[in-house]
Amino acid sequence: MVVDRLENLEKYASLNPLFAQAIDFLKNHDLNALEVGKIELDGKDLVVNVAQTGPKTKEEAKLETHNVFIDIQIPLSGVEIMGYTPGAECVPADAHYDEVKDLTFFEGLAQDYITVKPGMFAIFFPEDGHAPGITSTGVKKIIVKVKA
Repeated sequence: MVVDRLENLEKYASLNPLFAQAIDFLKNHDLNALEVGKIELDGKDLVVNVAQTGPKTKEEAKLETHNVFIDIQIPLSGVEIMGYTPGAECVPADAHYDEVKDLTFFEGLAQDYITVKPGMFAIFFPEDGHAPGITSTGVKKIIVKVKA
C-alpha cells in the first residue's frame, strides 16, 4: 500500500508498466469534471472508474482484495477514510474469490485506518486488504484499475 500526495504520483511510475499511462491521464484531465462512469485507457487492462459513493461507516465498509488488479484511489469531493489490513491477515483465509469481479470480501474491521483527502491518493496492490469509501457524506472519487 502507498499513500501520498498527487504531486508525487510520478515517482511511482516504475511500479507497473501501465502506471505511466495512468499518470499521464490523471495529470492531463480535470478529474473533477469527469462524469461518473468508466473510461478504458488500455482495454480492460487499464480502466478509470469515476464513482460517486454514499455515506459508509467503518462497520459497513468490507475488507476486500483483488487478485488481478491494482487500485489507485483518489478522493475528489471530500475526505475518505480507507481501512487497511495485509491480505494474508484477512479472515476467513478461504473467503470466496469472484473471478468475474476480481474481488474477495472478508469479515471484520480493518486493522488500521488512513485519512485520504482531496489532493492525495492511495495505491492498493493485490496483497493489500482495503476497506474504502468510509465517509459521513459520500465522496466522488477516481478508482484506476491497473492490471498487476
